[in-house]
This record gives sequence, structure tokens and C-alpha cells, in this order.
Amino acid sequence: MTIYRQSDRLRDVRYDVRGPILTEAMRLEREGHDVLRLNLGNMRPFGLDARPEIVDAVAANLGAAQAYSDSRGIAPAREAVAEHYRRCGIEAASAEHVFLGNGVSELITLTLQAFVNPGDEILVPAPDYPTWTGAVNLTGGVPVHYAADEANGWNPSIEDIESKVTPRTTALVMINPNNPTGAVYSEETVRGMADVARRHGLVLLSDEIYEELVFGGARHHHAARAAGDDVLCLTFGGLSKAYRVCGYRAGWVMATGALSQAADLLEGITLLSNMRVCPNVAGQYAIPLALEAGRPGSPLSGDIVDPGGVLARQLAVTADALNAIPGVSCVPPRGALYCFPRLDREMFGIDDDEEFVLDLLRTEHILVTHGTGFNWPEPDHFRIVCLPEVSILERAVSSIGDYLDRRRRMAA
Repeated sequence: MTIYRQSDRLRDVRYDVRGPILTEAMRLEREGHDVLRLNLGNMRPFGLDARPEIVDAVAANLGAAQAYSDSRGIAPAREAVAEHYRRCGIEAASAEHVFLGNGVSELITLTLQAFVNPGDEILVPAPDYPTWTGAVNLTGGVPVHYAADEANGWNPSIEDIESKVTPRTTALVMINPNNPTGAVYSEETVRGMADVARRHGLVLLSDEIYEELVFGGARHHHAARAAGDDVLCLTFGGLSKAYRVCGYRAGWVMATGALSQAADLLEGITLLSNMRVCPNVAGQYAIPLALEAGRPGSPLSGDIVDPGGVLARQLAVTADALNAIPGVSCVPPRGALYCFPRLDREMFGIDDDEEFVLDLLRTEHILVTHGTGFNWPEPDHFRIVCLPEVSILERAVSSIGDYLDRRRRMAA
């Protein structure tokens, strides 16, 4: 009997955010249990709707969206992306070098397929958004994880990055603001990472999908500004999170910097863009209207990203509640949508963090994601999504605290 198996290329590809823990959650739901899903940064299920003007812009263009677009995306949307970055001080931003895609996730894979040769080493943060590590593996590259420093607000260690550069290293991935830690990197960190890329001739791959979601006086620093005109920088962004339209899959990647040395690579990205024909056309029509909110004087500005400071409060409340649990510590997030707390493994008897989150799910019906699912090397962290209203988050963290107290007594 023939056994049909998955490709060997998938051997080291993981996406645990939607892996076995989600399968178990769905089983529990089929049995009639209510599961609080705190594993995905999916906005609308928690009542975080897009501004109606954005939805109306898509609806008004559904007729035009029946046709294929340019493989790079519709011109007004690409120009809106370029103008957005020019307002952010990236003067060389050009629609010519903007590619739209079905979310940042698709563009990560597409870009790495265009760029990575078997054996190429790509520097990726630990912890990371797991699509980065998975896509490097899928394309035949070797992900080399550099350390984010929890004691320094989860800013990456420039020294550790530098120490891991080899003759096979071709690119450096930056995720800022960071998923899963909620870190917003300092200007010194961003410049330091750009300098590493400059010294070693690396492509700087900057995932900035959460750039608008920064809180508590934090400021986001664009990698492309630090890269200047002598480092090739590919900046990834989109509407999913800040503009609350995850399902529109409206993402982009923009190339800036050393473009004169990147003609062949950009041709490869164009080839792969042509092969997928085009991104989802309807979602592209949300981009000009949404990014208009960033224009000075726009009637949409001010409350389009975080109306009433709801997200900022939810992150702060969750971090405070986690830090009140004995044996748990959480660096307060300054951006994105997540907390990434540390657990005292000895106190709670944790050897396997996937077992921990599965047991939490089965006993408390709360779904979070284990830290090793984000390529963190030790089983001592987990990620919690901070999108429900404050009262729900407080009850969830209280339940987690009760569960951990039972584990602590059992481990004593």
C-alpha cells in the first residue's frame, strides 16, 4: 500500500499558534465547552471592528475587484504605502518598489523564496513570529536565532547578533514592534541592527506590522531610516492589526536602500508575484483610505488605531495581573497585542511548555500559546493575547493564577 507523505521540506516547519493546542481546543468546543481563545491576534471576534469608512471603501469597489490587478497590486494602494513611509521620513519610498500581498505572512514566504539559496543562514530573533523560522526552513535556508534580552525590555542583543554572523549569513530579520514580546525597540537597537547589516552586507528584513500599535510614550523607529541608502531594507507592513481588518489580507513589502545592487532580487520577487497572479484585489481598496488616517489634518486621524486607549489599557492590566502571580514575571509590553510572561519552572514543575498549555486548556478552558512555539529555547514562557475586554482578561489571568497555584502545591 502506498503511503502519501508530506514533503521533507516541512520537517522543520512549525506554526504552533494553530497547531495541536488549537486542535484540542476545537475538540473541547465540540464537546460543548466554552474556550477563551487567547492564542490569535484576530481582532473582530473580540468586538474590535474596523472603522466603517474602511469597510465602505472596499464595498464601493467590489465591482472593480472582480478583475485581476497588477501582480504587485493596484497603483493607488501602492502609492498610498509609499506616501505613508515618506511621511515617516523615508524620503526614497517609491510605489515602484512596493509589492502588495495576502498579508505579511504570504510576503515573508514569497520574499524568502526569491532570496534564499539552500544553506543560506538567516538571522532570526528568539522568540520570533514563527512564520519567519518556518519560511526560512521551507526555502532551504538555515534559521540562526539571536537572543532578545528580556532584562533589557526584550531588545535584541547586538553583540549576540554580531557573534552569529558567518560567511553563509545573508539576511537579518527584525520584528519591531515585536510579536510575541510586545517590545518596541529603542533607536539605539534599530541603528545597531542596521549597522550589523551594513558591516556584513546583509539584507535587513524588517517586520513592522505593528508599527502603529505603540503605547505608553513608546516610539517606533523604522529600520529603513536607519538603513539609509547603503543597506537593502525590505519593510513589511499591513492593515491587519492596527486597522482591524485581519481578513482583508492587505499587506505589503517595500524595498529601499541599496536598490542599485538589488535589481536581480527584485526581478525574482516580481517573478513570484506574477506566478501568484495578484493579491486579493478587494482588500487592496482598504489601503488608501486607511493610510489616509496618518496624513496630518485627516478627519480619520486620532482614534482609528486605538479608540479610547482600549488596547493600551488591556495590555497594561494584563501585565500587572500576571506580575501579581507568585512565580510569574512579565516585561510590560510597549506595543503589539501580547504579553509574554516568564514562569518559574521549578516552582510549577514545568518541563514541557506545550504540556503546560494543553493542561491549562483542558482544566481552565483558556487557550494560550507556549513559548517554544515562538522558537524561544526554554520551556518557561507563554504568550497571551490581550484583545478581550478588561474584565474578561482579569478573570482569565485569575484562572491562570489559580491553576499555577495548584501546580505549585503539587510540585512542592
